[in-house]
Amino acid sequence: MAPTADVVVIGLGAMGAAALYQLAQRGVSAIGIDRFAPPHDHGSSHGETRVTRQAVGEGAIYAPLVLRSHDIWRTLEAATGARLLVACGGLIIGPSQRASSHHGKPDFVRSTEAVARQFAIPHEILPHDELRHRFPRFTGLEPDDIGYYEPGAGFVHPEACITAQLVEAARRGASTLPNTRVTAIAQHGDTVRIDTTAGRVEAAHAIVSAGAWTAPLLGAPFNRLLRVTPQVLHWFAPEDPALFDPAHCPIYFRMHGRGDSDYFYGFPIPAGTTGVKVATEQFDVATDAETDDGEVPAALASQMHAAHIAGRLNGVSARALRSLACRYTSTPDSGFLIDTHPDMSRVLIVSACSGHGFKHSAAIGEAVAERVTTGHSTLDLSAFQLARFSHEAVSACSNGQNC
Repeated sequence: MAPTADVVVIGLGAMGAAALYQLAQRGVSAIGIDRFAPPHDHGSSHGETRVTRQAVGEGAIYAPLVLRSHDIWRTLEAATGARLLVACGGLIIGPSQRASSHHGKPDFVRSTEAVARQFAIPHEILPHDELRHRFPRFTGLEPDDIGYYEPGAGFVHPEACITAQLVEAARRGASTLPNTRVTAIAQHGDTVRIDTTAGRVEAAHAIVSAGAWTAPLLGAPFNRLLRVTPQVLHWFAPEDPALFDPAHCPIYFRMHGRGDSDYFYGFPIPAGTTGVKVATEQFDVATDAETDDGEVPAALASQMHAAHIAGRLNGVSARALRSLACRYTSTPDSGFLIDTHPDMSRVLIVSACSGHGFKHSAAIGEAVAERVTTGHSTLDLSAFQLARFSHEAVSACSNGQNC
């Protein structure tokens, strides 16, 4: 007979691991499935560090999610002894008068400030001269550049977060099927049947948190709506590692142009690691779930340093230590997609994090666990419904436009 559970979670990255943990905490019988062995580097939930910002300039709807995620990670730290969240502070530098954009949101510094004010999140706005004085490692500032500084921002360790949640889920009775590929999913009455390379699994509900594999698994409309883009992370040799000690260096964003790709972000050097991690984003080149983007051409690191770092960030040499690829799965408006499948009422889609999902994942896991067990969630997920996309938007994606 097929293994059965109350809920099956498909994909155990940021969202799936969080959901499995939260389901197990509630005493729900749950099985997690992943085509690899999580945590792994085949999706988007890896790379040593991920930014967390409390005042999220992408929109006020995200702030309650990240604030709750911080609480959950601190609880997990106490339970496991793992260090998951480092609140080293966060700095966003951008123009106060010129055009700029991040994740489709213009004037990102001011939009972040507005969210901070709305939720009473401690922060400072640094005018140009004070920005230069307090953070001299950032050079080449334009006359109208200002800074948003948030002491509660910082970074999380994605692999450690996933591991902690999976360990705690297992301790509470959840089981996992790693290195198992899901080949089909269908609902028959009150039962969801999941066919895998290890056999069939049946459940009352399923959560699909499969990232880049969501569209290939589910087909329309997701194969017309979701777009996967390869992103590259770089680690450069520091000229003075002490400059990037988390005790003195925040995470940072530096906007220096008009578009979503005209910026870079970076981190201090976490304890026990080497290299200054910096990256930007690109949305022009698409990929898919099956393409092997693991090998990063060495020339990309040189291009990254020349285009973004040189003349803007002191203390980072042009010597690349390593580079790593990951995949973003994005929607047309760069928002999340968390909603019931239009043709399967017992299948909840939790995917398309659009490049800014990890910081919210712990709370989203809690919210979707509430939703599949009680029918509603404490935190508001209504902004992430599938219905917000018009037929025209879905058609544009199918015609190859930048989604």
